[in-house]
Amino acid sequence: MHSSFTSLREEQSGFSILEVMLATVILLVGLVAVAQLVPASILLNYRNRNDSSAMVFAQRELDSMLDQPMVSNTFTDPNGVYCPPAATCNLGNPAQPNQIVGNAVVVIQNQTFINFGAAPVANYSFTFQDPTDPSGNGYDVRWAVIITGNGVNASSKRFIVGVQQQAANGFFLPVTLDTMVGK
Repeated sequence: MHSSFTSLREEQSGFSILEVMLATVILLVGLVAVAQLVPASILLNYRNRNDSSAMVFAQRELDSMLDQPMVSNTFTDPNGVYCPPAATCNLGNPAQPNQIVGNAVVVIQNQTFINFGAAPVANYSFTFQDPTDPSGNGYDVRWAVIITGNGVNASSKRFIVGVQQQAANGFFLPVTLDTMVGK
């Protein structure tokens, strides 16, 4: 009986301590790699949410400008969402046709962007604090207008609207929308 136990034990094989250690190291490397992805994905999600908020606000601002009559050179907003309360926001100057009026712009690879490095221009910019944003971040809203045509007979307006979200630890990348409306 003793010999059958010995022969059964000799036929069994298992993992050596070296194989177990190697498998453990490989498993730990994989777990550490996955664990590093979690904070990176949280940060990207936060940035994407902020970019989306700025994009939505820029689109709303642009839509409010496009809703104004073509002959209108200014607009006001009693609610202070699209233009600060008791302020007048400009929509271009027909006396300056075919010129950029408002905030400075830069052209990068044939795309026009609002230059947030330059000082904001009065009546073509404002800062908006979103009351529904729990982080308390504000938005720097700026725009430029190009009127095509001569004087009062403007045939089109090109609006370049930029929004940059401000945070406690700096600024996010700005969002710029560019569109044209014509008669």
